[in-house]
Amino acid sequence: MTDATAGPPPRFISPSAESDFYWTSGADGRLRIQHCDDCDHWIHPPGPVCPFCHSRNLAPAPVSGLGTVATFTINHKEWIPGFAPPYVFALVEIDEDPTIRLGSNIVGCGPEEVEIGMRVEVEFEANGEWHVPLFHPLLVEPLPVEQAKD
Repeated sequence: MTDATAGPPPRFISPSAESDFYWTSGADGRLRIQHCDDCDHWIHPPGPVCPFCHSRNLAPAPVSGLGTVATFTINHKEWIPGFAPPYVFALVEIDEDPTIRLGSNIVGCGPEEVEIGMRVEVEFEANGEWHVPLFHPLLVEPLPVEQAKD
């Protein structure tokens, strides 16, 4: 995790009342996704009501931070100031609900090493109060919770 001086959010972050937690909760190293406590669906991007049951009983909940690269692009132009090419932008399906796809950068490997189906794990880049979720290759698959207790 890196840290930078406090200031306004980076240009690609658009915090709102519903999404502020997503950009700040990584301070403790945990990825959080909005969850509906009435119908048990994960929701991203966050919103004021559940799109499945229309409940307002929503709250940020921690997830494993593990996922799979669904698709990606290697950018060779500097589309966003501060993102020196080449860099990988990917849609990552989270393990808790593969219909939730997070747009993020893949770090910790060369762009040519990224592939669809690659297992990844979250890490955070701090920028003042903002903690941007990025993903790096998962080198070792963790044991299921039941086996890890033995």
